[in-house]
Amino acid sequence: MKAGVQMGHNGNGKSGTHHITRSAWSGKMGFILAGAASAVGLGNLWRFPTLAAKYGGGMFIFTYFVLAFTFGISLLLLETALGRHTKLSVIGAYSKLNSRWKFVGVLAAAVPFIITPYYCIIGGWVTKYLCSYVAEGADAVAAEGFFTSFITDPAFTYVFMIVFMLLCIGVVALGVKNGIEKANMIMMPLLLVMAIGVAIFVLMQPGAVEGAAYYLIPDFSKFSPELVINALGQMFYSLSLAMGIMVTYGSYLDKKESLTQSVASIAGFDLLVSFLSGLMIVPAAFMALGLAEGGTMSAGPSLMFVTLPMVFEGMGGAATVIGIVFFVLVLFAAATSAISLIEACTSIIQDGTGWSRGKSLGLCAAFVIVAGCFINAGYNVLIWIEPLGPGTQLLDFFDFLSNSVMMPIVALLTCIFVGWIIKPKAIIDEVRASSKFSLAGPWTAMVKYIAPVLVVVILGWNIATQFGLL
Repeated sequence: MKAGVQMGHNGNGKSGTHHITRSAWSGKMGFILAGAASAVGLGNLWRFPTLAAKYGGGMFIFTYFVLAFTFGISLLLLETALGRHTKLSVIGAYSKLNSRWKFVGVLAAAVPFIITPYYCIIGGWVTKYLCSYVAEGADAVAAEGFFTSFITDPAFTYVFMIVFMLLCIGVVALGVKNGIEKANMIMMPLLLVMAIGVAIFVLMQPGAVEGAAYYLIPDFSKFSPELVINALGQMFYSLSLAMGIMVTYGSYLDKKESLTQSVASIAGFDLLVSFLSGLMIVPAAFMALGLAEGGTMSAGPSLMFVTLPMVFEGMGGAATVIGIVFFVLVLFAAATSAISLIEACTSIIQDGTGWSRGKSLGLCAAFVIVAGCFINAGYNVLIWIEPLGPGTQLLDFFDFLSNSVMMPIVALLTCIFVGWIIKPKAIIDEVRASSKFSLAGPWTAMVKYIAPVLVVVILGWNIATQFGLL
């Protein structure tokens, strides 16, 4: 099911001469799985469990739940409705509604182009670890210095990065329905099954019940403004907000499909995978790291590629099997997110140039590979470049620029654009074209007044934390 769309390219928001045949999802389920696949990524696996362990377990989970189904789902609905209303990717969407605000679309479009190269670098790390578990076993992967020796290698890191990139580019090349949708139909259910399976196995290990209690039982003494801000930030990044992805994916959705049900399902799936990630990781790390005795659990790459292999190694004969299953799960999470990023970039190029999908993807692929090689060099031949201070790499800089600075700014400007420039009625009418929207009033208040304040808090916290002001 495809639809012809007239595109404006004359800079004034009016219709131009390019004619693009726009792809479409086969139905609501295809869109929900694609949205969930985009939302579920490495942050669910390596940041959510750490924050939950640090900020009172169930207390953090409950706070995250409340924020996800108020603030998060409001912005998710806004972006998908914006895309479906205009049938354009992010630059064209803003330009069509108000040409003076095209700059916000340009800023939003820059985000996936910055994130995709370095995200694929990490995807290459995941691919390497999976191959190493299969070929060498758990003891080799858990060996001291394994991770550092790999990422500083001037050859193999590039090989695995490009392998991961080509895998994701290949899926996008097959199209929205035959590539992205079919891949998500396979990977997302399998990811969920594997997460449940690993969680059950972990909970059967000695000491795991105490670890599960540590993760699930709320510690009300940990509730603080810092907890709320961290939950807010995690939710904001996890739902793929302000990255141009959900605008693009919304533009492929048929007018008859319910937006409210779809975005609620996406947020629910993301929350479920985050919760299961904590159930896999926190109990496993509870005894190994002595969390009850004041031990701490690292976040990010050090958790995924250093701490967890050591934890798995302590599981005896099952260590290699658990390592393989876990990194297949992580590979699926990384790949589905990378696919959505590449699709967003491809759609932006296609809408902006009027090129064919294949030619647009070719340019996107060339950019991602070249930029990925440059950023990856920050771990080896360009390791002397420390953009954010001693011990930081190029990847850290681009991650900070995109996630911590640009995305909150884009979200803030989007709320101002919808809340005060084009007015909420345009989005409300789009939502009501396919479903009831009884919460239009609270949604309007969220977009106009509450969300901008929360986004400014996220932005301020990110900058203050990065530069040691807190």
